[in-house]
Formats: sequence, structure tokens, C-alpha cells
Amino acid sequence: MGSLFEELEAREAAARLRVEELEAEIAALSGRLGLARESLERLRIARETVAEVLAEMAPEEPAVAVDVGQPAAGAPVASAYAGAERQVIGVLTVPNWQLGMGAEVLPRVYRDIVEVVADAPGPIRAKQIVPRIGLPAEAGKIEGTRSKLKRLVERGWLDEDVPGLFTLARRQGGVSPNSH
Repeated sequence: MGSLFEELEAREAAARLRVEELEAEIAALSGRLGLARESLERLRIARETVAEVLAEMAPEEPAVAVDVGQPAAGAPVASAYAGAERQVIGVLTVPNWQLGMGAEVLPRVYRDIVEVVADAPGPIRAKQIVPRIGLPAEAGKIEGTRSKLKRLVERGWLDEDVPGLFTLARRQGGVSPNSH
């Protein structure tokens, strides 16, 4: 019977060695996974930061009348921003609102937001806008939309008289960003 116990001890030692080897492999893979996750997170943050910076950059040329359907008297038919979405992919510029400027100069997502605010019966919150522009009602999407709303306020497209409640900007003479 002594040889049976010796055989079991030998197998146990081999199994213990295999477990230790696998644990070492797991530890090494966990370390590599951690580094890969950190790298991914840095790249995500860099991409988002660049997108935000580019979106917040003031346009170099001021916009002109852009209501293509009904241009202001003596004003050019197209804007300095016309077709910008087709020419510069991935860069969103939100111009400062100017007299005669319509929402069509805005990048699509900003234009959608302005249209939802315009259609709302009163002040509206970011969490109410998110599903109306086709996004899932997740915290990240709500915060991203809130950031866009704040940018639209800064650029004169919207008003935020009460924190978190957004309306179309009131204009002298009744001209609003989406009037045609």
C-alpha cells in the first residue's frame, strides 16, 4: 500500500505545480489586461477631449445669413458653414448665433437638439431630450446632451433661465434660431 500513497503524493505534487503555473499565468495575463485597459481608457479620454476641444473651437470666419429658403435682403444665400459636415468629418463646430442664422448651420445632433427644444411646450431638461433625439436614456448620454445644451446656451442658440431647464433663446424682434 505504500506505493499507492507515494503515487497519490506524486500526483498531488504534480497537480499543485500545475495549479501554481496556471496561477502565475493568470497573474501575468491579469497584469497585461490591466495595462491594456489603462491604454484603452487613455485613448478614449484623448478622443473625447479632442472632440470636445474641436467642438468648442470658435469658427475662424463669422457666419453670414444662412436661411437658404429665404435669405435676408442683400445677404449671401449660403453660410460659411454650409456643407462643413461633409467636408470635415468628425469635427463639430457650433457657431455663435448671429442675426438671420438658422439652425441648419449646426451639426446634425445640435440641430436635432434645437428642434426638440423648439417643439417643446415649455422649458425642457436634458433627460427629456435624449430619447427624442434617438439616444438611450443612460447617464452618459444625458450628460453629453447636457454639455451640448450648455454649449448652445454659450453660443446664443438657447437660454437656461433656470438651471437645467432649456428654451429657445429669446431674440429682439422675435427672431429665433430656427425661424425660417
